[in-house]
Formats: sequence, structure tokens, C-alpha cells
Amino acid sequence: TKVLLSSKYIDIMSRLRRLILQILAGIVAIWLAKEFIEGVKFSGTFKTLLIVGSVLGFINFFIKPLLNLITLPLRIITLGIFSIFINIGIVWGVDIFFPELEITGLLPLLLTTLIVWGLSIIASHL
Repeated sequence: TKVLLSSKYIDIMSRLRRLILQILAGIVAIWLAKEFIEGVKFSGTFKTLLIVGSVLGFINFFIKPLLNLITLPLRIITLGIFSIFINIGIVWGVDIFFPELEITGLLPLLLTTLIVWGLSIIASHL
């Protein structure tokens, strides 16, 4: 039983580590987008930036896998390209939910999504 408990502990710690990395990726992605992409503005405090990035990280950790499962047939038909629309929808939803984050235009939304997507991939492989 001691080995079983140790295995469960390692699994929980691994999941917690992945969650923390996704949250950090979300925070860094929003910061990078507001700093380097014209059309992305953030009018909140640093604390609000941490909250926005954390929400983005939580969504990427908990909700995105469900969306990927639901849209699996579309992702297969489009050879994975539909994944970018899932990511755009997530970033757009965070933009709508937080008035401090303002993404103006489709190109800034796409570039922000690519930053979030890239950092999320990096975080999931660490």
C-alpha cells in the first residue's frame, strides 16, 4: 500500500506541476502580448494581469482538453488546423470576460493566440 500511495502522490504532484506551468504560461503570454503586439492593451494592475493569466492557464488546463475531445472529428478532418480556432475562442473569451484586456482586431487576436498556444505547448512539455 505504501508504493500505491507513493504512486498516487507522484501523479497528483505531476498534475499540480502541469497546472502551475500552464498558469505561468498564461501570465507570460498575456504580458508578452500586451508588450509586443500592437492592438493588445492591458489597463489593469499587475495583480489583475496575474488573475487574467491565471484564468487563461486554468482554462487551458481544465476546459481545453474537453473542447479538444468534443471537436476531435473536426480536428481530424482539418488535420489539426481546427485547434487554432479553439485557442482563438479561448483567448477571445478571456478578452470578453476581462474589460482590462482589450484585443482590437483579428490579427492581434491571432498573434496573441499564437503566443498563448506556443507557451502552452512549451509548458506542457517541461
